Amino acid sequence: MSEETGGQGRGWRIILIASLALNLVVVGAIGGWLWRHGTGPYRDRGPHSARLATLGGPLTFALDAEGRAAIAARLRKERGAHEARRAALRESFEALLTDLRMKPFDPARVTARLDAQRVQVAERFAAGHAALVAHLAAMSDAERAAYADRLEEKVRRWRHRRPHR
Repeated sequence: MSEETGGQGRGWRIILIASLALNLVVVGAIGGWLWRHGTGPYRDRGPHSARLATLGGPLTFALDAEGRAAIAARLRKERGAHEARRAALRESFEALLTDLRMKPFDPARVTARLDAQRVQVAERFAAGHAALVAHLAAMSDAERAAYADRLEEKVRRWRHRRPHR
């Protein structure tokens, strides 16, 4: 009789382990989807969109969803230039890490490296600004006035939320 009970116990144990494994797969799939697509106000705009939307600060937040999408599309058209800028910045960062570990430390070399990185980042911002200006130029007077009103409101709220020092 104990053999029958042992067999039934083993069967239930296998079922419970399989159930736990299936639950973990489901939770992992849901977690992965949320991690990739996000849950905030920018979840419908693809991966990393919340981070990208904050790069322009109030200028970006004041745009409507179509405006942000149009600017992103314009920047994607320059994919080769964008990828080259990213690769150069990544290489420069790796070289900076090497410079920081050098003995003896060379402040002039690190200064030159940081200056070059500042130029690279400025080029990325310039591309974003050019895309924004092109988008604004394509707006009607009424659309641009509405954008200005939203921008004014975003800046007002931002200043109001910041702690005063």
